[in-house]
Amino acid sequence: MSRANKIVLGVTGSIAAHKAADLASLLTKAKCDVRVVMTADAQHFITPLPFKTLTRNPVITNLYDEENGWQPMHIQLADEADLFLIAPATANVIAKLANGMADDALSCIALALNRKAKILIAPAMNGKMWQHAATQANVKILKARGAEFIGPDEGMLSCGYEGVGRLWPVEKISEQALKLLR
Repeated sequence: MSRANKIVLGVTGSIAAHKAADLASLLTKAKCDVRVVMTADAQHFITPLPFKTLTRNPVITNLYDEENGWQPMHIQLADEADLFLIAPATANVIAKLANGMADDALSCIALALNRKAKILIAPAMNGKMWQHAATQANVKILKARGAEFIGPDEGMLSCGYEGVGRLWPVEKISEQALKLLR
């Protein structure tokens, strides 16, 4: 029997964080082993409980969360991941990844990620933030390192603006994630 694909799902501080619960559910239903890592900012928008219930796995909310013995959880997840998926990904997290910053569990996993793991990033932010030269430079850096991006989508944003910046539909993110795992 083959093992389930292991997905590390990073959830960051965006109003779209609540949509990540549906994404976790879709990926779990597709027989993936989904491990959720939430930033502190993400927890202002959604609690860990839905993710824990939907994935049937503990949720990492802190760099020092230790559920399985002696090995640091962020290193274990980085070693085992087949796919590192960040949805939603804020401008802040994209900048941290592009610049190698590691000050929380999510960014430490990114820096320690094994070479076989694929990376898929689904941005969600204000359109001006997405189109800012700094964000676009960071996206370019991450793409050059092999990360794939899906979105952002266009439409009404939570800030009241109309334009680019919405999280790509979770069904399409799930499809792309599963495609990358094949």
